[in-house]
Amino acid sequence: MQSTKTDSSPRQNLGISAYHWLKKDIIRGVFKPGEKLLMSRLKAHYELGVGPLREALSQLVAERLVVAISQRGYRVAPMSIAELNDLYDARAQLEGLVLELAIERGDDAWEAEILARAHTLSKVMEVNSPDELLDVWDARHQAYHTAIANGCLSPHLLQVRQSLFDQVERYRHLWLRETVFSDQALETKRQEHAALVEIILARDAPRASRMMRDHLMTPVPIIIEVMTRQGLA
Repeated sequence: MQSTKTDSSPRQNLGISAYHWLKKDIIRGVFKPGEKLLMSRLKAHYELGVGPLREALSQLVAERLVVAISQRGYRVAPMSIAELNDLYDARAQLEGLVLELAIERGDDAWEAEILARAHTLSKVMEVNSPDELLDVWDARHQAYHTAIANGCLSPHLLQVRQSLFDQVERYRHLWLRETVFSDQALETKRQEHAALVEIILARDAPRASRMMRDHLMTPVPIIIEVMTRQGLA
């Protein structure tokens, strides 16, 4: 079993736990695109009953990570280069708009939070395992970008942003595994993040928006290469 739970976990939390565990395993490729999600296997894998697993699967269908097959259960949603390009383009365009609004609306506290998150991201040090390195860097990377976006002060835009992020996560994970374990790739990202902070603090909205869109599109060629290599394209 990939994840563990305690016997004292409240029953109402089992569906939430099942959702998080199953989502993480789909993103990390434990369950492959197109693979049938057999309830018997899921029950044994997560040591959970049908109820919490059905809750989790329904939520993942809504997030387009799982496909419901009429009368035949569930499958992991397929992946494609067409979807990859569309998701990344939509995300980059939205992030550029959000950043323009954030520069217009953000205050000194917003700037300070960006600086703090950028500093923390640049200081990812020794960790216990490659998977821990990936988790730590990715969490700090997300926090950095979220700090920037929060300045737009629009809960609805931030909700749409999060929805796109959820849908793109499987593709992002392919990029992360190529990037986080490469010192050269991490240094390139560090330089991009520092340059972006500088332009944001200068309040140059048009340039910052263009830079953000370009920054978010850089993983696409790498992901296409990985998908092709792994037979996912």
